[in-house]
Amino acid sequence: MDAVVHATLESFDAATHDRLSADPVRNTVALTSLDRIRRSPATEQPPILITFHENGDVIGTLVRTPPWPFQAADLPLSAVELAAGLAAKIDPDAPGVTGPRERSEAFATATGKNYTESLTTRQYRLTTLAPPSAGGTSRMATEDDVELLGAWRKAFLSEAVPEAPAAPTTEAMRTSLRLGQGHALWVIDGTPVAWAVASRPEAGMTRIGPVYTPPEHRRHGYGAAVSAVATRWALDQGATDVLLFADLANPTSNSIYQRIGFEPLDDWAEFWWKH
Repeated sequence: MDAVVHATLESFDAATHDRLSADPVRNTVALTSLDRIRRSPATEQPPILITFHENGDVIGTLVRTPPWPFQAADLPLSAVELAAGLAAKIDPDAPGVTGPRERSEAFATATGKNYTESLTTRQYRLTTLAPPSAGGTSRMATEDDVELLGAWRKAFLSEAVPEAPAAPTTEAMRTSLRLGQGHALWVIDGTPVAWAVASRPEAGMTRIGPVYTPPEHRRHGYGAAVSAVATRWALDQGATDVLLFADLANPTSNSIYQRIGFEPLDDWAEFWWKH
């Protein structure tokens, strides 16, 4: 087995596009993050792109889109030692790894670093959408909402992923809207009370998230309602696989997603290096 570090996204795409697109459910994070970079390179840092080869065939990949951790969803277990050694040489500033638990934990262990499990999530896929009933109405966000979306994204990250690096959240939301992502808002008496994002379909796959309801508006069903709106938007855009991740430490959200039509698929874990 050998590994190739790709200097350009074009080179990586040529080697992996068909492979990643053939399994968009497992490769959801890589597909959406690389699509974002492909369509808005000026706003992103250059990605780390590695392919693993055996007998001339690509058998796996390892991707990182700074400042986020490595994505190990397509990393073969047989390649973790090679991957960990190579990653240490070419990307020593990487903060950690995320992916299906077996793969991400194997990579974290192979690095020899001290690490902490920062997040455990369950991946879900839509079967049949069952929108809940809730007071209020919905609308899709526009450029006029970017300040609110930026503040809510910052609050979401602080609550759900406290290890996440600081980033200009308002500008990120402006870029996300410009790239055609679907930002749904649930509104009560003209005031937004919940927010959910659906990624633009890629290889027939859309991922819902973040989903955020400010603390003062929780326990009214707004999160479920706005998640259903974002899901409907994704289906209307032609998505055939609608996915989302729910924090396993939050049993309420996991039960809500199942009630509106999502079924559990796999457990993912995120590990960050201790310094």
